[in-house]
Amino acid sequence: MANHKSAAKRARQSNRRMEMNKIRKSEVKTAEKSLRTALTEKNKDKASELLVKVQSLFQKLAKSGITKQKTASRKTSRLAQQVHSL
Repeated sequence: MANHKSAAKRARQSNRRMEMNKIRKSEVKTAEKSLRTALTEKNKDKASELLVKVQSLFQKLAKSGITKQKTASRKTSRLAQQVHSL
């Protein structure tokens, strides 16, 4: 437990940020999963539409420091390759 008022505040902020980051990561994972489902169904129109959304979400995560930039770029690139190969 925090011994100072400022330390208690930092602990509250940290917990709040951790919860928000968890929500954002989950949102991206769900979008990525729906894109992969569209890829397995060979639905190019739906996959192309979802790719734009997933790319945007990955870049937002990278920009805010939740994931690393290179990780977001790598995942985006691999998904784009799969969509374009349909």
